[in-house]
Amino acid sequence: MQHPPAAPTAPIAAQPVGAQGQPLRNVDALRSERREERQGDRLVIREPDRMIIREGGQFIIRHNETDRFRYFGRELAVDRRGGLVTTIVERPDGSRIISVTDENGRLIRRARKLPDGREIVIIDNRDTWRPGVTVNYFVDLPPPVVRIPPERYIVEAERARPEDIYAALIAPPVDRIERRYTLEEIRYSPRLRERMPRVDVDTITFDSGSWEVTPDQINNLAVIADGIGRAIGQNPSEVFLIEGHTDAVGSDVDNLSLSDRRAESVALALSQQFQIPAENLTSQGYGEQYLKIPTQAAERQNRRVTVRRITPLLTGDQRTGQAR
Repeated sequence: MQHPPAAPTAPIAAQPVGAQGQPLRNVDALRSERREERQGDRLVIREPDRMIIREGGQFIIRHNETDRFRYFGRELAVDRRGGLVTTIVERPDGSRIISVTDENGRLIRRARKLPDGREIVIIDNRDTWRPGVTVNYFVDLPPPVVRIPPERYIVEAERARPEDIYAALIAPPVDRIERRYTLEEIRYSPRLRERMPRVDVDTITFDSGSWEVTPDQINNLAVIADGIGRAIGQNPSEVFLIEGHTDAVGSDVDNLSLSDRRAESVALALSQQFQIPAENLTSQGYGEQYLKIPTQAAERQNRRVTVRRITPLLTGDQRTGQAR
């Protein structure tokens, strides 16, 4: 199904709110809202809607995706028991997004319950969770052996045909998947993610210090939305990871926060403007770790997002994203 051009509206962005209730629109405004604390060898930096953790010389960022789901519905209930937190968000059509996390925010299960009572499981990591057990999210793997042409492994949206983008978004892994992996393992393990082709959304870039998708760029997401929508139409349990990136200017903390917010802004735009179900998208920022243009200078092309299908990594399924 082809999406009609989206009418330009206000910039699409998740707007955090500061301690005094003021909207925070760029990274400069965020700095004064950060609070740091030491937890043994870990440094935890808290923002109004994010947590940045430094441990072993590495930074990671985490956020609660239920906040994004609330843009499209109302929260019905939050239940805390047995070390798990269950959040239910109901949308205007009567469907419900049910998210189960542990007390640290790690996603355990996500499902969509339809008005007729049917349930579509999106992510299910229950077999990997044990109360009070610390989990290592990093998976050490060798680089994948890529046997497909480079232009099919990394598809640049600006130059690609819609069918090439769709093909990348339903493609099988380029190398063998040994088992099912959790969402956190996928987020924090680059060699694991590299087993799936990706689409570089180079038609969307960002102003320095900003995470807003401006109105003049919204329609550039239409071809990505078409590909994702077609894939979900074939398999309603498909999951796509939106990855955010920055250029090399600025601090590690600033760039990690910026990149995570850029990924979330694109996920919001895909759902708000093109009706992609929010629960089929997940987002993660990587700061300046993966520069497209290798330069330490300010570079707009490095302020971008990429998209890849991660369903086979979650399920251990080697097949394409066709109906099954």
